[in-house]
Amino acid sequence: MRRDVVELRRFYAGPLGHAVREMVGRKVDEAWGYATGLDVLALGYATPFLDGLSRARRIVAAMPAQQGVEVWPSPSSYGGGGEGNLSCLADEEALPFPNAMFDRVLVVHGLEESDDPLSFLREVWRVLAPSGRVILAAAARSGLWSTGEGTPFGSGRPFTRRQLEQLAREAELEPLAWSRALYVPPVAGLARYAEGFEQLGARVFPQFAGLILLEAVKQTFAVKPKGLKAPARVFVPGALRPARTALPQSAGALDLRLDNPAAVQHGMLLDRRSNRLSLR
Repeated sequence: MRRDVVELRRFYAGPLGHAVREMVGRKVDEAWGYATGLDVLALGYATPFLDGLSRARRIVAAMPAQQGVEVWPSPSSYGGGGEGNLSCLADEEALPFPNAMFDRVLVVHGLEESDDPLSFLREVWRVLAPSGRVILAAAARSGLWSTGEGTPFGSGRPFTRRQLEQLAREAELEPLAWSRALYVPPVAGLARYAEGFEQLGARVFPQFAGLILLEAVKQTFAVKPKGLKAPARVFVPGALRPARTALPQSAGALDLRLDNPAAVQHGMLLDRRSNRLSLR
């Protein structure tokens, strides 16, 4: 069962949500920069982390039907002008987009609560352009965030790095890089110290990170056409044997066997020292 979009919005409006937005948004910016000229899909509830992708050609936010959808960007941000709402409600196993439409896909709050994570990622593969990249953000099994039900990362199925990589490969996405985030404990009073926890945790106790981020690429390979099979000649051992009768003179060949009278008529001599035949 997915968290309701109202709960997600409420969490990201609080102090812990702001810390998550800053820590994870920084990782996305490091990987993709401004996404200049690219088409980006935010899948799950990834809208809090899209502020840095300001130069993307197009950004669409697709939210699962069980979760619900909200208007994004908020009406106050575009003041009734611009592109307006860029979010939509979608079936996570049948996204309403054509094949190979997006250059980048960001998945947050998507895998953990999915009924079928593999089908979820196969849809990501379908809408991703060749050589396109996806960032999968999932709660870490060994972190504190996956055990606290007070945050959205405490719901659903947490992952280890190896499990996430295996799942991506099964969906024909090749892992490129990975990172960790959210070392601060999921306590609202410690949110102000999130930056210090992030610096210290990455060096001292990286295994206690609350979030795993995996970047993978869609690889497509050219299919070689099957060549036509040419018949091959097979020589069976023993099929070629010396002729038992002398060949006619018109054939241009002489039977020079020692027991052949025709060879004697032609004056065939054998030099036993050099083991050579010669004709008179």
